[in-house]
Amino acid sequence: MTTGDRIREIREKRGLTQEKLAKMANISKGFLCDVENNKRNIGSQGILSIANSLGASVDYLLSGEVKENIENEQILIPPDLSQAAKDMNLSYSDTLDLLKTFNSAVARRSNKYHKSLTVDEWKKFYTAIKEVFK
Repeated sequence: MTTGDRIREIREKRGLTQEKLAKMANISKGFLCDVENNKRNIGSQGILSIANSLGASVDYLLSGEVKENIENEQILIPPDLSQAAKDMNLSYSDTLDLLKTFNSAVARRSNKYHKSLTVDEWKKFYTAIKEVFK
């Protein structure tokens, strides 16, 4: 699968037309069409703009892999999540997985949506997805 194939795949999953994505990424529809059909290569600014417009990582678009940079990564566990994890006897690893799952779900919804959960909401969220952790 090529970069163009991955761009097309994500664009279609997001329900976007080439015209809409091109406008969002500030590139021409013809250029996007050529990239998706593997007729043209795309530069760093173009791939970054498309990645941001699609909510995808540049790593994935270029290589099909998501590379995590864990060096110097600071993890902030919200106090209410910490309390919920303590109440439910969750391990540190399970608590991090829960936080990552929540952040991933929020990231896919909207850039505008960012709500802090209460202790009870964290517990409900965990209950709703706990099969993933088994």
